[in-house]
Amino acid sequence: MNPFRQIPSVNDVLAAEAVTALLEKHAHEQVVTAIRMELDDLRGRLADGEPVNGQPKVADIANRVSERLNKELRPKLRLVINATGIVLHTNLGRAPAAEAAARAAYEAARAYLNLELELETGKRSSRQSAIREWVCRLTGAESATAVNNNAAATVIALRALCQGKEVIISRGQLIEIGGSFRIPEIMAVSGAVLREVGTTNITRPADFERAIGPNTAALMQVHTSNYRISGFTESVPLPDLVALGKKHGLKVIDDIGSGALIDFARFGFRDEPVARDSIAAGADLVLFSGDKLLGGPQAGILAGKKEFIQKVEKDPLMRAFRLDKMTLAALEATLRLYLNAEKALVEVPGLRMLGFSSDDLKQRAESLAARLRKIDGLSAEVIEDVAYVGGGSLPDQPMKTWIVAVAAKNQSDADLALRLRTGTPAVLGRLREGKLALDLRTVFPAQEDDLMEAIRLATAAY
Repeated sequence: MNPFRQIPSVNDVLAAEAVTALLEKHAHEQVVTAIRMELDDLRGRLADGEPVNGQPKVADIANRVSERLNKELRPKLRLVINATGIVLHTNLGRAPAAEAAARAAYEAARAYLNLELELETGKRSSRQSAIREWVCRLTGAESATAVNNNAAATVIALRALCQGKEVIISRGQLIEIGGSFRIPEIMAVSGAVLREVGTTNITRPADFERAIGPNTAALMQVHTSNYRISGFTESVPLPDLVALGKKHGLKVIDDIGSGALIDFARFGFRDEPVARDSIAAGADLVLFSGDKLLGGPQAGILAGKKEFIQKVEKDPLMRAFRLDKMTLAALEATLRLYLNAEKALVEVPGLRMLGFSSDDLKQRAESLAARLRKIDGLSAEVIEDVAYVGGGSLPDQPMKTWIVAVAAKNQSDADLALRLRTGTPAVLGRLREGKLALDLRTVFPAQEDDLMEAIRLATAAY
């Protein structure tokens, strides 16, 4: 019998129960297209000589159509269990937002709010009012504003305050901030003229002073947040740069990068600048990220002298760089948590993860390993290890941690990692010496059951 004659029609498959249910969620055209593709695949397999046991069953084809359609039309952005231990994982959207910030963004998205309206007077206001007061309270700055990331903050600050003029910066601070965005290129885009001084490892106050001329607008310091130079080095402290700026009537811009609002020495990290300290040292403008160490949504914050903030806000680029209502709401909620630093340490997930003790992590790792060993063909070993903050922050300062090193009897570490990444929920660990390392620092306790189920499913087919 000709096997091709046994292939059901599109209408036959459309009438199947599994496909009828699809029509409640998906457009008719999408379902029909998926059926035709599945039937074409079946014809292709038959043409290649693949045996088909008996008559192709409509129900089986319908189930495959359902699987195909659900896979093709699922969201591209999916939740991921981050078991890498990297708190600021750029590829995973950096750190999760605090619950208060997530709720604020949700409420802002689903309703109207006074984004640019002063409720007391009924007159139009600035959307920056949502964050200005909180940034000023937390940093001691006269004024503040926010744009969509710290690169944008750098561009608009240089454009508004230094366009066509020279900005002096140490050669050792001409960093690339990721994605091939480099300080010299950002300066060029802004219209400011880069004047680099010193050498890669040594820059002294005299180097800045010799470079100052009639076309100089500002002295700039950029925190090398994503790398470190060690050994024979020397740099100009911010107070010395401020003194030099005052002597010559020049603005001082301090780009501190990752955006710490508290001293990270409490977590064992050193030399991470704090925004309030930069303002106290006399910087005219301080630039920092909202979504790194601060733990909020993606944003770039500018804090400093009121006259300079006003110039920035009047720049035409401000409209292109401004934050939407959801981001502003989430950023305001995050900043408000810092009004009580102890509360922020508990409620901002990134800070909470950095604050986990080694003993807590070891205990959680041992508990997870015991559960994993009950899965057939799986070994799980608890090992002391190190991890890093990530996101271009504190690159040379490891964190002590404990991992669960997992190995499957009939799978390589790469195969297991792939199945976990493409499963539901998706799970991301890191490969270590032929095993898959799971670091619970970045796994919420409420996710541990889902993590177990994901691993069970990833190893079930082997």
